[in-house]
Amino acid sequence: MTDKKQARVLAVANQKGGVGKTTTAINVATSIAMADRSVLLIDIDPQGNLTSGVGLKDQQAATGTVYEALTRDPLDSTGFVLPTAVDNLFLIPANRNLTGAEIEMVTFKERERRLQRITESLRSRFDYIFIDCPPSLGLLTLNALVAADAVLIPLHCEYFALEGLADLVGTLRRVRGGLNPSLEIEGVLLTMYDERTNLGQQVAKDVREFFKDKVYNTVIPRNIRLGEAPSHGIPGVLYDVKSRGAEAYGLLAQEMLSRAAA
Repeated sequence: MTDKKQARVLAVANQKGGVGKTTTAINVATSIAMADRSVLLIDIDPQGNLTSGVGLKDQQAATGTVYEALTRDPLDSTGFVLPTAVDNLFLIPANRNLTGAEIEMVTFKERERRLQRITESLRSRFDYIFIDCPPSLGLLTLNALVAADAVLIPLHCEYFALEGLADLVGTLRRVRGGLNPSLEIEGVLLTMYDERTNLGQQVAKDVREFFKDKVYNTVIPRNIRLGEAPSHGIPGVLYDVKSRGAEAYGLLAQEMLSRAAA
């Protein structure tokens, strides 16, 4: 890991489960790493799906996982970083121990800033840091929102997609009001899109009307290969490079990099 410019820290968040947060974090991070950027993934979901999705299930650095990083006071957070099988892509892993972190951190001073201390110490080593959040608006997600420069919101193209989104937007507003005034929305990503259905088209239209240019032009289609990839511990963009899902995440990475350069 060579010295880089200050990383852009992005929280991948939506308290609704099953919208493609982890799939998005893995595949857009892998695509950006393949574009010769140095990328760190941080798994703060106790389910550890991000960790297993990049082939590092039950792996941890000598100093531990993200649980130890959050609940202790490390002088140097690089000790928690593991390399993945993908060049330029690194991980701070999670496991079930993280379930106890929310309870333990309640008594900590500045408990909302535990993750921020980790990301700040690592910014100079990466171009991008992606934080994969659990499907809730608890203390772990709050830590991610305080640590992040911006939020990437995956949104499932279904009837209930906009339900709960008001809660997330409200939480972002409250975080901006006190804990992280510069927090912004990086972008809204339409996932599991089926252009053949009127419902998918209508949800996409409603979301674009609400979020306007914050919605990515790239949409992620329903794709069985993306769903198969995690069981093999391989990012979907490498599991089947010619699948529609892999191509879509490659286009999303290009769009994100283009926006950043603009």
